[in-house]
Amino acid sequence: MATARTASVLIAEMREFAGFTAAEQRYIKRSLDVGLARSDAFKVWARSPEENAAIRRQYVIYQDLKTLRLRLPADTNGEAMEDLMAKLIRLAAFDLSQERIESFSAMRFLYERLLGPGVRPWLPSAFCAAAALPQIRPERRKNLLQSLSEAAATAPGWSDRAPSFYPQHVALEAA
Repeated sequence: MATARTASVLIAEMREFAGFTAAEQRYIKRSLDVGLARSDAFKVWARSPEENAAIRRQYVIYQDLKTLRLRLPADTNGEAMEDLMAKLIRLAAFDLSQERIESFSAMRFLYERLLGPGVRPWLPSAFCAAAALPQIRPERRKNLLQSLSEAAATAPGWSDRAPSFYPQHVALEAA
C-alpha cells in the first residue's frame, strides 16, 4: 500500500511539473543543478554570455540556501523568522526577476526541492513580498500575485512529506 501511495505522489509531482511552461521547467532544472550542486550548470545550461552571467549570479545568491536549510524555524516568532524571511525574500526576488518563473506553483515546486518541506509555511508570504518588489515589472507583478490561490495563501497547515520528483536535464545524444 505504501508503495502505491509513493508512486501516486511521484506521478502527481511529475504531472504538476509537466504543467509548467517550458521556460519554467528549464529554469527549475537549472536552479536545482545550481542549488543542489548536481552538475556544472555553466556547461549544461549556458547558451549565451548573458545566460552565463545569470548562472554566475545565481550561484552567488544561492549560497544562502546552505544557511536556510539549517535554520528553518519551527516557530513563527522572533529573530529566526526575521532572518529566514529576509533571505527567502531575497532568493525569491532573484528567481522572479529572472522572468522564468510565472506562478506561485512553480516557485513552490522549486523551493520545496531546494529547501525541503519545512519551507512550505513560509512560501506564500515570501512569494508575495518578492513579487511586490519594484524590480518586478508592474504587469508581471500583477500576474504573479494573481497566481497565488486563496487556498495556498490561507492554508491551515502544510504537509511535511518530502518531494519525490527532482527533474533533471536530459542530454540528447547525436545519432
